[in-house]
Parts: sequence; C-alpha cells; structure tokens
Amino acid sequence: MLDEDAVGARLKGYEGRPAAVAGVGKDPVNLPMIRHWCEAMGDTNPAYTGPDAIAPPTMLQAWTMGGLSGHEGRTGAYDDLLSLLDASGCTSVVATDCEQEYLRPLRPGDEVTFDTVIESVSERKTTKLGTGYFVTTRTDVRAAGRLVGTHRFRILKYAPARRTPPAPRPRPVVNRDNAGFWAAAAEGRLLIQRCTDCGTLRHPWLPGCNACGCLEWDTVEASGEGTVYSYVVMHHPPFPAFEPPYAVGLIELAEGVRMVSNVVGVPYDKVRIGLPVRLEFRRYGDEGDDEGTLVLPVFRVVEGEG
Repeated sequence: MLDEDAVGARLKGYEGRPAAVAGVGKDPVNLPMIRHWCEAMGDTNPAYTGPDAIAPPTMLQAWTMGGLSGHEGRTGAYDDLLSLLDASGCTSVVATDCEQEYLRPLRPGDEVTFDTVIESVSERKTTKLGTGYFVTTRTDVRAAGRLVGTHRFRILKYAPARRTPPAPRPRPVVNRDNAGFWAAAAEGRLLIQRCTDCGTLRHPWLPGCNACGCLEWDTVEASGEGTVYSYVVMHHPPFPAFEPPYAVGLIELAEGVRMVSNVVGVPYDKVRIGLPVRLEFRRYGDEGDDEGTLVLPVFRVVEGEG
C-alpha cells in the first residue's frame, strides 16, 4: 500500500492531461439517428423533425460513440492514473454520475470532433463501497471548430470495504397511494389500477390517470402471464442484500402494463427479451420479524423456454 499523501499528490499531477485520443464522430449528425432516438425515448417534440430539425441535446454523447469497432482508446496518462490507483489498493471501480452542458444545438450534417481530459481527481474519500478517489473526465464536443457541448463522466476508484453479514432485503415504501397494491400482493394477487373514466390501465399505482387526469379508479387482477420487455444484469454497485450478478427485468404483462421485477428460474445470463414468464409470489423474512413477512411478485420463466 502506498502512502496516501504521496498518492494524492501524484494523482493531482494527472489533472489536465488527455484521457483519450482526440476523435471524430463516426457519422455526421443525421435525421435517421435522431428519429430512432426520439422513438426510443418517446419524445415527440416537433423541433426534432422536418427540414429545420435539430438534434435532441441529450444525444450529445451519441455522436461521439465508437460503436463495436470503437475509437483509438485511452491515453497512457489515463492508464497510468488507473495503475497508480490500483497500486494504492483502489482496485475496484464504479461509475457514479455524468453531467452534460449544451452550448448550441447540433443540426443534421454537422460533423463532430471531441477530446477528453482528466479534469479532476478528488482527495481520498470514504463511501459505503469503500475508500478511494473520484476521477472526473471532461469531453468537449465541437462542430466546425466551435464548442457545442461538454460531457463530464465520474468514476469512483476504491478499495472495497470489508464485507458484512448479508443484510435483510430492503422493503418497499408503502403509502396511501400504493397500499392497496401491497395488501393484495400479501394475499397472492397482482392488482392493476384502472381509470374509471377512460379505462386506461396503469402501473405503478398513482393517485390520478396519466391519460385523462381523472382521480377515480378501480382495479383489475392480472392474469400473471407476461414477457420480458427489457432487462439489465446488475454487477455494480454491489448491495448487501443481493449477490451480483443478477437480472432485473421490465416485464410486460398480458394486460399491457409493464413492471420491474426479478426474473427467476434461469441463470442471469439466460434472460432474453421476449422470454415468456409467469407470475409467482415469494416470501421474505418470517412472522417473527419486527416488520413481518415481505411478499413480492416475481416472474418465473415458462418451463422449456429458458
């Protein structure tokens, strides 16, 4: 383990140095990509269509991505920085946040260039994950030589904290808007809210209808049939109550609404979009716990489909 003060001073020396080889966008800003983005995001803003279209500002990073073939990659300075952090005991890494600043809109036909520097390295910090350093890189994006936006990406390079005994599974926040959902789940039923005015089904439970604004509603019981609409495999950050990696699915119920839940019955790497699943309920804890038994809806892959 290296001396912390010496490490901190050396890390500061990397600030301002290039983190990645300067690059050029693989494609000019173009209408098809803008359309795909807006369809995926459900963004119907008319500013993003027609002959005078602009690109959504939040697409800024999309124009710099290298795809599967990638760009030239990190610089020696950034690799040296990571190696120094490894040598100091900070062998784990997790992305913590990113922020973007938009200076002017991009338009179809613009060709972007970008460069990335190591903007800052924090002092040694203590977090729930462990102790380490926050490293922030800044990517400046330009078109025709003019700065159009900035993307900052921050990671925590840390020494993992000593593992503690498994924590109890976190419990949902139950309030007056969703108490009926959890009460039904405890009975082994999955209820979906239905607007009594326009008949729109909705999940999660809300006090009013997103479609028409009506505050009156009743419920229908889900059949339990569904498919995996989308999913992610969780690796980081680790959480005491769960053992990564594990799959978290966005399940589309037969009734048309979607809900987030665990996919069970197959290994995490066998979960696929379109996989048929069926509802079941799992109990956590026991009646002797201060908070009682927790009953959660999960979705098991239909036999023979995994």
